Amino acid sequence: MSDKRPTEAEQAVALADSLAEGRLDRRSFVRGALALGLGLPSIAAVLQACSGEAPEAAKAPEGAAATAPVPAGPPDLGPMEKELKICNWSDYIAEDTIANFEKETGVKVTYDTFESNEELIGKLQAGATGYDLVCPSGYAVQVLLALKLLEPLNPKYLPNQGNIATQFRKTAFDPTDAHTVPWQWGITGIAYRADKVKAPPDSWAVFHDPQYKGKLTMMDDMRDVIGAWLKFRGKSLNSTVAEDLAAAKADSLTAKALLQSFVSAPVKGQLVAGDVWIAQLWNGDTIQAKAENDKIEWVLPKEGGAIWCDSMVMPKGAPNKRAAHAFLDYILRPEVGAAISNFTGYGSPNSAATAKMEKPVAYPTDEQMKLLEFQADLAGASGDWDQVWTEVKAG
Repeated sequence: MSDKRPTEAEQAVALADSLAEGRLDRRSFVRGALALGLGLPSIAAVLQACSGEAPEAAKAPEGAAATAPVPAGPPDLGPMEKELKICNWSDYIAEDTIANFEKETGVKVTYDTFESNEELIGKLQAGATGYDLVCPSGYAVQVLLALKLLEPLNPKYLPNQGNIATQFRKTAFDPTDAHTVPWQWGITGIAYRADKVKAPPDSWAVFHDPQYKGKLTMMDDMRDVIGAWLKFRGKSLNSTVAEDLAAAKADSLTAKALLQSFVSAPVKGQLVAGDVWIAQLWNGDTIQAKAENDKIEWVLPKEGGAIWCDSMVMPKGAPNKRAAHAFLDYILRPEVGAAISNFTGYGSPNSAATAKMEKPVAYPTDEQMKLLEFQADLAGASGDWDQVWTEVKAG
């Protein structure tokens, strides 16, 4: 009789089987998958594969007439509540946004922060209650929707919704704009110390350059790292082709031998101090770092990179729905959206805000968009990606 314990991969398969067979509910599956370190794209793919439900918009009761009446709109939300609880990424809002909203509305805001989508979903999965608004990235929105953990928004209370740029409407993760209000957008590229490097880097190949060994970092993020090396080889950053992933793994391991570490947000301080000279980093974080050291620059590699958008959503059971809508409409005002982006350094999905920004972040040109991709659902290949990333981190 063997006492060999199942591997994490075997445990993940067992979790998925339990979900598919109805022995495990969705919330328990996500909690277990996060504990095993399974990535959000993989979780979203499993939830989608195990869902036997048709989209709500496609459902119709048997025998329903072809000319069924149009359903009534969302109910009124009632009077404004006196409080609001928000959970957002750190360093991701202007210093006076909350204070100005409180002064105008009389609503008292509690503002918490998180550092990763996994942390946010973990909080909600663990039963954290009382949040009225949270700010996940696209894949996390998909997971939260699959878990039925989001409330739909009521457009009646969002008259400024028309300020949202068309590029950030009807997204892949919210195709009907029913649950999200876009917050900020950005691009993943290369930040560097112009006073330390011999020439501005223009390619992901710089992370293979031995002259910078120990002065390089890449993001602690599977999609960003593997995606960069896929772009380096002229492939889609969403590729699921085995040969493409094998090449990306090899490139990742070559880079890892030269890296100081895989690190995300904390690298800003390392760039400022000069401990790191070249880093894979978001454009907005680079602008924040440049405010402290003007020798820091950012470039989109010639092979391209990822473009992304984070959005505000309302968790299921949010106690202050009217106040939540008031805040969403407030941040959609041009001057408020501009102030947020002025502070964060990221682009505003609010097209009316760009004209009011101190240093407008222009929307990507058609030429740049040819180099950029939004991360897409990996579907059945999520496990392959997770395996590659596990082997890169362990290698």
